[in-house]
This record gives sequence, C-alpha cells and structure tokens, in this order.
Amino acid sequence: MHLLGIWMLIAALQLVALGGEAERPLSRELGSLPCTRCFTQQEYVIEVDQELAKGQPVFNVSFVDCGRGKVWFQIGDSSDFRVSEDGAIYTLHRLSLVGSGKAVAVVYARDPQSKQVWKTRVHLRVGPHGNSAGPEQVKPGDATLTQRVPEILFPWRSVVVRGDGTLRRVKRDWVIPPINVPENSRGQFPEDLVRIRSDRDNNRMLRYSVTGPGADQPPTSIFIINPISGQLSVTKPLDREHISNFHLRAHAVDLNGNQVENPIDIVINVIDQNDNRPEFTHTIFNGSVPEGSKPGSFVMTVTSVDKDDPKTFNGMLRYKILSQNPQSPSSNMFTINNKTGDIITVAAGLDREKVTQYTLIIQATDMEGNPTYGLSNTATTVVRITDVNDNPPEFTTDTFFGEVHENRVNVIVANLTVTDKDQPHTSAWSAVYRIIAGDPTGRFSIPTDHTTNEGLLTVVKPIDFELTRSFMLTVEAENEVPLARGIHLPRQSTATVSVRILDVNESPEFSPNPKSIKLEEGLPAGSLLTTFTAQDPDRFLRQNVRYSKMYDPANWLEIDPVNGRISTIAILDRESPYVKNNLYNVTFMASDNGIPPASGTGTLQMYLLDINDNAPHVSPPEVEMCEKPDPNAINITASDPDLTPNAGPFAFELANRPLDVRRNWTLSRVNGEYAQLRLRIGSLASGIYEVPIKITDSGNLPMSNTSYLRVKVCQCDHHGDCVDMERIIAAGLGTGAIIAILICIIILLVLVLLFVMWMKRRDKERQAKQLLIDPEDDVRDNILKYDEEGGGEEDQDYDLSQLQQPDALEPECVKVGIRRMDERPLHHDHQYPLRSAAPHPGDIGDFIHEGLKAADNDPTAPPYDSLLVFDYEGSGSDAGSLSSLHSSSSCGDQDYDYLGDWGPRFRKLADLYGGGDD
Repeated sequence: MHLLGIWMLIAALQLVALGGEAERPLSRELGSLPCTRCFTQQEYVIEVDQELAKGQPVFNVSFVDCGRGKVWFQIGDSSDFRVSEDGAIYTLHRLSLVGSGKAVAVVYARDPQSKQVWKTRVHLRVGPHGNSAGPEQVKPGDATLTQRVPEILFPWRSVVVRGDGTLRRVKRDWVIPPINVPENSRGQFPEDLVRIRSDRDNNRMLRYSVTGPGADQPPTSIFIINPISGQLSVTKPLDREHISNFHLRAHAVDLNGNQVENPIDIVINVIDQNDNRPEFTHTIFNGSVPEGSKPGSFVMTVTSVDKDDPKTFNGMLRYKILSQNPQSPSSNMFTINNKTGDIITVAAGLDREKVTQYTLIIQATDMEGNPTYGLSNTATTVVRITDVNDNPPEFTTDTFFGEVHENRVNVIVANLTVTDKDQPHTSAWSAVYRIIAGDPTGRFSIPTDHTTNEGLLTVVKPIDFELTRSFMLTVEAENEVPLARGIHLPRQSTATVSVRILDVNESPEFSPNPKSIKLEEGLPAGSLLTTFTAQDPDRFLRQNVRYSKMYDPANWLEIDPVNGRISTIAILDRESPYVKNNLYNVTFMASDNGIPPASGTGTLQMYLLDINDNAPHVSPPEVEMCEKPDPNAINITASDPDLTPNAGPFAFELANRPLDVRRNWTLSRVNGEYAQLRLRIGSLASGIYEVPIKITDSGNLPMSNTSYLRVKVCQCDHHGDCVDMERIIAAGLGTGAIIAILICIIILLVLVLLFVMWMKRRDKERQAKQLLIDPEDDVRDNILKYDEEGGGEEDQDYDLSQLQQPDALEPECVKVGIRRMDERPLHHDHQYPLRSAAPHPGDIGDFIHEGLKAADNDPTAPPYDSLLVFDYEGSGSDAGSLSSLHSSSSCGDQDYDYLGDWGPRFRKLADLYGGGDD
C-alpha cells in the first residue's frame, strides 16, 4: 500500500471519529478531541527484493507519542528482524524470500512508565519480477527506506456545541511524525520529501512556505517548498555528523498574505549511514605490566571513536587483536575485551629478561564488528614488561682478596663484583652488601658503587698490626627491594673476603697525653719536674726512642733525650704573658730510629701555683686635679699581679720623704682595696706633682712598694675640666717654649717664600740675558754641545719638514738669497724661547704666523722691537735658508703689503718688501 493511502486512511479515521462524536448525546461535554498514542498504521505492506542482506534496513514504523515520552520498540517472536530505537527495521541475517515470497514482522511499542503496549504488523512481499515496485523500493546498501511522497494535511477541525445548541468546528493541533531522510543520498536533487496541503485550497488559491534552520535560516536553501503545490524537497545530500535533524515550520497563506492555517511543525531526522571509520584516540598506545603477572591481569585500555550514530550499528564498535610481536613464549599472551577495549593477560610466562616489550596491532570495527559491512581501523599498542626483583645478585667468585696497611682508614681494600639480570639502575638491580661474619668490632663497611653496582670494602676504623694481622669476612649481597614471592637467595649471593694487614713503622705514643702537673712558681733553674716518656707501638721491633722539645714559648724547660726527664732552665713565673689561666703548655717530640723514622708529640700541662713574688703598685698611675679642687679628694687603689691571698687587702700610707708631701697631702683608707688622697691646703699652683705612696699587700710574707702617683694640677673651667692650654703646660711645656716654637715656624715659612721669589727672579734674568747677548759672542752657530763623544748635526734626527722645501718655490724666487746648505749663516741669530712647530709643514707662512702670535703673547719678550731669529738648522738641511727673506730684488710679483698688518715686530720686513721704490 502506498503511503499516500496511509495518510488518507488516517484522515478518514479521523473523520469517522468526528462523525461518531457528533452522534453522541449533546449533553456530553465536548472539547478538542484527545491525541491518541498509536502506530500510524495497524499494518504495513512493503515490497522488497527476493534476497535481503544481513543488517539491511527494510522499513521504518512510525508511532504517535502525543508528547508523552518515547516508547520502546520490540520485535515479536522472530529471529529474522530487529528494530532500532527510532523504529527502523533491519534483518538479522541474510534472508531469502524465494519460494514463500513474503514475510511478516510484528512490532510492539511499550511505554516504560505505564507499561501500555501497542502492536502493528509489517508484511514484506516480493515485488514484480523480484524487484520492489515504485517509490517504496529499498535500495541495496542504503541505510534507510525511500518511500512514496506522503501528504500532510494542516490540522483539521473538531466539532463542539455552541451555547445555542448549534455545532462549531474548531482547530486541533496534532503531532506530525518526523520525516526520516537518509544522509549522503545519491539521488537526483531536488528530491521530494512530503507534500503539505490545506483542505481550504479547494475553493481558493493558497501559497505555502517553510521557515527555520535549513530553509530561510543558516544553513539556508537546504529545504525548499513549491508555493503552489506545497511540495517540500531537499536540495543537496545531508550529513548527519554535521546536523542530525532539522526543525521547520510550514505556513499556508492566501494570495493576499493572510494566514489561513496555523503553522505546523515538521521535524526532519537525518538517518545515519555507515560513512565513517572508527578513529583511535592515539596512533600508538603505551602500556605496561609487571613480569610474572598472572593470567587476567589488567594491562591497559585502548579507545576508538566513530562519528556515526552510536545508537545504531554504524557506531557500535568491536575490538580485536590482529597480531602480537614477538610470539614468545606464546602467540596469545594477551586478549582484549571487544566492547570496552580493555587488554588483559591470558597466559603466564611474562619474563622481562627474555622479552622486554610486546607490540600488538588492535583493530576496531563498527557494525558490531561485522567484517562484511563494518568499517575498520587499526592502531599499535606497545606493552612494556616492567621489571620485578625476580633475580637475586650473585657474586662473580666465591673468594675475594685484599690487603691494607695498619692504622689506615677510609681506604678501599677490595672491589666485590656481582651480576644481576634485573633491569640495570633500578632498585631490583642495585645491590646492598652486608658483612655477616668476621668483623665483630665493625672495622669494615661495604658501600655500593651505584654506577658499577660493585661493593667497595672499606676500612672505617684503624687496625693494629700488632693485634690482628688478617681478617676473614663473610659477605652477603641483597637488592634494595625484597625478592619477588617464591624467590630465595642462592648460595652465590654469599662470598668470603680475605684481608691481610701490612705492618708500618708507627709513631711513639706519649701516655698520658697531655700530662698535667702542679707546682709553685718561682722554682729555680735546674729543678727536676717530672719524667715524660713515650712507648713505641712496634713492640716486635727493637727501636730506640729519643726526646726533644718542640714548643716552649718562655724557654723554661729542657728534656733529657734518653730518659725523658724534664727540668727547669729558668725561673717559673705565673705572671708571665705565656701563662693563661695559670696553665703553661710545653710540647715534646719522641722519635724512633725506624725506616723511615716516625715521631709523635706529647703535651705537658703545668699548673703554676701562685706565691707572693710581686709588690703592689698604685692605680691609676696619674690623676688630674684643679688648682682649687672641689671636692679635693682623689680615690686610688692598688694593682698586684699576684692572686688572693697574696694581693689585697692593701695598706696605704704616704712616704716620709720629701717632707712637703705630708704637709700638702693626706691619705685615708676607704677599705682594703681603696684609699683617698686629699689636699691639705686650699690650692696648688698648676704643675705636675709626684706623690710617693707606700702600699703593702697581704701575703704570708707581705711585700711593700713605694710607687709615685703623678698628679697634674691645672686650671679648670666651670665644669671642673682642665683647659687644653693648661694640659699642654701640665705636660711640661712652658709659655716661653710655646712662643719659641711658633717663631721657628714663622721663620721657616718666610725662608721658603724668599726662596721661591728668588727662583722666579733668576728665571726672568736668564731669559733677558739671552735676548741681550751680543751676536758676536754667540758661538752656538759654530759649536754644538752634545752629551756624548762624536756626532754632529747631521747625526741628529731633525724633523726638516717643518720648513718649506726649496724646490717647491717658483724658480725665479729661489735663485736670489739662497745659500749653500753647508754655508754658515751670514748673521748671528739670537736665542729665543722655543715656539710651537707649524701645524702644516708645507706652509712657512703659517709657521711664521704662529711664531708671531707666540712672540706677541710672550710676557718674557723684551719691550723693544727686534727681529725673531730662528735657530740655525745645521749643515745638510733639505730646507733653504731664511736669508731669502732679506732680499727684495726677487719675487717682485708678490704682494707684501700684508706685512704691515703684523705689528711692530715685522716693520723691518714690511719696509724691505712692501716699501715700493723706497
């Protein structure tokens, strides 16, 4: 049956329902007819080919859900078909209708909430000549069914009762089933989909249009409608992966643009085709599994995605392992969950030491893995076998040997080598060495070289050859982490180390060291103090020990080189600066006669007891006092290097002489440490006074001493402080001495000033003398004075380029006034201070101009006009003589009037060259 008949049947059923409704008692309350949830048809008849392939779509059933939620589709008792969530019917296997010529499929729709069930039948029959007829033909390889274009009517009107008892038709909305359009259609475009029509176009002309995305909104012009016939068409192939559905609205208006029907919603679903291969999320997947893992251990998960609809077979993926490399110890060490992509182990025997990694080729296929219709893709999976500690370390030999000198520490005795098959530089490979026997005192340790994994047997405590000459150690090697379950240490993990101790000549040792003694200071030279001897550890060798003194800062002691007896060579003094806290340290050395000789040192600590051998002194040794002191008392004390009881308390008294001491001063005792010195008279003249004070200590044999207190009496300011000048006077300088010092300083400054003035005057006279010297007396033209023998002007390195070269002048200017190079000057030149050289050697005019400027600005020049005479350049000069300047008989074509502008010094030249006929 054609779909056009289906849609007309729906309309007829609605009309029958309308008529039945009208015949019911009018007392019943009428309103809009309710929407009924049902299949659009109770039975479908479809013409198909005789042969149907597996998974081939056959037909789509439509269900009106009235907006109350989706229903679940289910095929009845049939093993030939299945139905998808959107009502598409597919074959489960290859189906042949040859002979029977037909097949029936019962489709149920069930509401998951109310449990209500609806049913429809789909009849398949073979078309004429074995082909499906008309537009209902199912194209082989297509994913959907192309149907004859159905017709959609705008919502029809139901009957209601007015208040006066008459009937009235009102509009009622109803849900239009979605239109399914396959993607990637290869048909001719535009391709008709459905015809939209209003029942009012029988008596008037209407215009139809559609709006929405795909029509007049982006993407535009995908769907078009014939405004006269209402034919809705698609203009290009659709892509579900780009847009899966379109929501359009159909409109019907009259020729004036007035709306004659309410817009209806049209949903166009794009039916998926299997046009996308599965794509793995990674080209190479990396995973790992510990070696020795049991079967069923999880390794990793591979993931693939398919852009096709995951709710259809097109997007349902299945995984499988295509290959495994290497195929050791089995070709099927792993398996994969075909739905989730989880890879697990299925066989035992994973051993990293044999196979470090496996490479798996994984295939993902859609259509639930159907190799015929499904599309596939592959990816590579690398499974790395991680190491576990299943191989214990084993020594390369049963016995190791080593030797070390006695008394040496932090010395490597032997290198212990092991082998471990586990992955290098991991905790399962790194060895830890332990001494389990032969070293009860802990004189050895075995750290690990983390690069080579060797054990370094090291001495950590000194070993005495005289006590132990060899060791036999038992060593065990383990890994940093425990061995895997079921693995035990073999015999090769234990070894023996034989260590031989070598004898060396050891230093003699003092005992005790340091040695402490107590004695009183003041012992005389030659007193025997003690005996300080050393023992030679090499007791098996008969060696002699000799003693000597190394450090004795005060040079108080000596030691007998044979027996070590120590005696004094000077008086011991506790108050010596070398004694700290009553202790005096002396270092001695003991040497044997071994080969090579060895020596050791010992320290003697002497604790010196104090005796009363020092008299007290007044402190401070000098004080200051004003001429009229107020108060006139000075507190003094005593200092005694001795210790209590040989020091304070002290007894203070003034000496009897000189007699004026007791007349001017009085001394009173404050306590055992302090006394107070007072002035008996009202004032004293400024000066320095020495007051003798006798102080006696409290020793068993008291000692007395008369020391002088230096009292500086000075003039004081209102604060009671001495004035500075008075301090100088108090220091011993009188007023006359100060005045004499000042006069000496002034005389010295005057002499320096006179000497400077004389030197300047002498320089001026010397310069004036050079200008006034008689040319006849100037012999500098004939005699050149040198500091060394030989040589002449021709030997001097002169810069002759300062003068203009003769050959650079015009010929007519050169032949007059030029003398030979070896001639003496015709006139004696005067000696002037040297001028600056011309900046440009080729221009003599600039050179003369610079000399003129220097002469005008020279403060030492004489106050009269004179010629500037330049020094004689000597014989052999490349430059011409300046005597040409005196001639006016040549170079007449030159203008010398500018010489008059050069000042009075060049007046003579101006007269010679610029004077005209005169």
